[in-house]
Amino acid sequence: MEPLETVNWGFIGCGVVTEKKSGPAFSLVDGSRVVAVMGRDKEKTASYAERHHVPRWYTDPIDLINDDEVNAIYIATPPSSHATYAIMAMKAEKPVYIEKPMAATYEDCCRINRISQETGVPCFVAYYRRYLPYFEKVKTIVESGQIGHVINVQIRFAQPPRDLDYNSTNLPWRVQPDIAGGGYFYDLAPHQLDLLQDMFGCILEAEGIKSNRGGLYNAEDSVSACFKFESGLPGSGSWCFVAHESAKEDRIEIIGDKGMVSFSVFTYEPIELHTEQGKETITLQNPPHVQLPLIKNIVEHLQGKAICTCDGLSATPTNWVMDRILNKF
Repeated sequence: MEPLETVNWGFIGCGVVTEKKSGPAFSLVDGSRVVAVMGRDKEKTASYAERHHVPRWYTDPIDLINDDEVNAIYIATPPSSHATYAIMAMKAEKPVYIEKPMAATYEDCCRINRISQETGVPCFVAYYRRYLPYFEKVKTIVESGQIGHVINVQIRFAQPPRDLDYNSTNLPWRVQPDIAGGGYFYDLAPHQLDLLQDMFGCILEAEGIKSNRGGLYNAEDSVSACFKFESGLPGSGSWCFVAHESAKEDRIEIIGDKGMVSFSVFTYEPIELHTEQGKETITLQNPPHVQLPLIKNIVEHLQGKAICTCDGLSATPTNWVMDRILNKF
């Protein structure tokens, strides 16, 4: 498609994630602005538009997609609707930027990619952690050889239930598999798995065991997995979303034959580098709007000034891995 001089964004979905993580960042990039938003709740959508100085708002996604001024679409809805809205937008010749995970199933990711290829309209996915200084530092440590030849990767994640998880009559959408694709695993693990695949290449083998131990909802709340990257590097992961507060953990360890680097994905605890020289602790600050570096790259891609590789093709393997771990196929 032809480069865009100014990228006029329309948001489908304007919930919590758009308030600080992503929404304000669209207006901080040269040649980028938000001209319309859409939400199902009339009052909340109108309030969002007013608070963020967005000229127009809608309650129907078709109206937003058909807005002549909108030339790019940000999809910030639950995963089950990602494929539908992305395909509608691309068929209208409007590039899309989709929140993670790319879709609720690997099959839906493939559908999105097929339409993107057929129409020539680009699709990007919000794996913004690839672009943050914190994770770029981890990648630099690995690639520089400071821990030597990498021989194993381990993910460990545990958190207690959230208050809403106890409300059986009004459970959050993130634990409703028909909307989210799974439970909290499908919401949080994508960032971890995407980061590792960005460092080590695609995971070509994955197996998992899922269980529901807390009984708060029907989705899995405990997952164990093992996987192997294309290089032959083995990895494993454990996730528990009904843990006691004392067991809370957010940690990935990359183990080499000359050392180890460990880091968190969601809490941004100081990076720990262990080598023969001892332990080094590294603290880095991320931008206030964490999606800004990626959004800037996407805007510049659409303007013909750069290439953004955080696209649908690079995001799809993460859904494949998650679906394999959850034994969806």
